[in-house]
Amino acid sequence: MGIDMTVSDDGNSVTIAVTGKFDFQLYDEFRTAYISTVGTGVSYKLDLSATDYLDSSAMGMLLLLREHAGGETADIEITRVSPEVRKILEVANFGKLFKF
Repeated sequence: MGIDMTVSDDGNSVTIAVTGKFDFQLYDEFRTAYISTVGTGVSYKLDLSATDYLDSSAMGMLLLLREHAGGETADIEITRVSPEVRKILEVANFGKLFKF
């Protein structure tokens, strides 16, 4: 369980991968992964291929990332989502806020 972050050489692209349960226990680690990045103008990819579970606190963390990345102009794509996690995101209408 944890967070892995990769930043492109030019700093314009950040990939954050979540392994295991994406819940409040990962708050500090998730925030640390993106807070040191520029934010607005950076392209973020959130890899959820190894994410087993997503709860409401994780959705709140996604909203904080979106705010950091520029709000409505944020460039965030949630990739490699399992059918179970996709269903949670769709029920919460996150398709209106994020690409996945």
